[in-house]
Amino acid sequence: FRPANARSQSRRARSSSSAARTSRSRASARAPARMSTPAGTPIPRRKLGRSDLVVSDVCLGTMTWGKQNTLEEGVEQLDLAFDDYGLNFLDTAEMYPVPTEAETQGKTDETIGAWLKKRGRRDDVVLASKICGASDRITWVREDGRGTRVTEADVVEGVEASLRRLGTDYIDLLQIHWPDRYVNLFGAGTYDPRQERDAEPFHAQLAALRTLVDAGKVREIGVSNETPYGVCQFVKEAERDASLPRICSIQNSYSLLVRSDFESGLTETCSLEDVGLLAYSPLAGGILTGKYSGAAAPPGARLNLFPGFMDRYGQSLAKDAVAEYEAVAAFWGMTPAQLALKWCYTRPHVASTIIGATTMDQLRENIDAYFLADLGEECELAVEDVYKRYRDPSKT
Repeated sequence: FRPANARSQSRRARSSSSAARTSRSRASARAPARMSTPAGTPIPRRKLGRSDLVVSDVCLGTMTWGKQNTLEEGVEQLDLAFDDYGLNFLDTAEMYPVPTEAETQGKTDETIGAWLKKRGRRDDVVLASKICGASDRITWVREDGRGTRVTEADVVEGVEASLRRLGTDYIDLLQIHWPDRYVNLFGAGTYDPRQERDAEPFHAQLAALRTLVDAGKVREIGVSNETPYGVCQFVKEAERDASLPRICSIQNSYSLLVRSDFESGLTETCSLEDVGLLAYSPLAGGILTGKYSGAAAPPGARLNLFPGFMDRYGQSLAKDAVAEYEAVAAFWGMTPAQLALKWCYTRPHVASTIIGATTMDQLRENIDAYFLADLGEECELAVEDVYKRYRDPSKT
């Protein structure tokens, strides 16, 4: 306990320190950040959770292939990532590309399938995919047009269709894209108990996935867009019944703009249960690149191509937060994208960071950021100063 006047003095001191760092961040830029390792050095790999999967620290995201990118462009990205940078990990989903629609659904998988056929090797690729959670809106993924759930029938049908499109016999990591139960997803507000509904039991979902594991069509399983409660329930069911597969990963949004949801509960949960975080959207849908900060974003930018997509970033304090992070990046000699990615790459609780790009130059910059020198204490403090003022900017 400290007396009130001492606490007041402490607050003023912290405020002064924060102002000083912010002032420095707005000063003239330093020399460009240096590479700690030559770009193009193979990306390191690590074991994913308790599984036997060994994955690169950077994972190639694919959700634009078939909509913003052609099949040929997707294949070119895969060649660069795997052959030039040594990635071995890629992530797709049965509903991709996004925004999902009947006319294009499955084209991302077809792009990967074309690349795998051209490559002629499968055993050096860790292929992750995702099956849909509960949705009454997505009626074009299942043959009977009834929407999607995480039942055994849905899971088996979804994986069989994915395998055909991918042209492979198995998926290394199969994830539940979002929960079967009600959860406040994708930047929604706080949990509302009034929206709770019947859902497939956790044990039944794991039993459905066990069917595919036992058949050799899936090696390991994970979850996505999950909560501490969901992770704990899946782990608990697998511990109660040793015949059930155990989740090894969680794929959640994680970035400079979207941190608190994971850090306030899932960091502890996943650390203690050995569930690896696959951080998606580390650039917050491109917002953290700074390309939306000017009067007009580039014509081909995702938020311009798809009105309404990721509105929570454009209609919130996120833009103000991005401006602050841009100032930090400029002072430390980095682009906004480099700062955001290097920050994510160096978080100890991140097993692999999922990056995506629509151009080859973007892809190179995103992967090259991995090889930048560590941010350093002062830069980390500057980032934390911004975070303290904008903890959940996309929700306010």
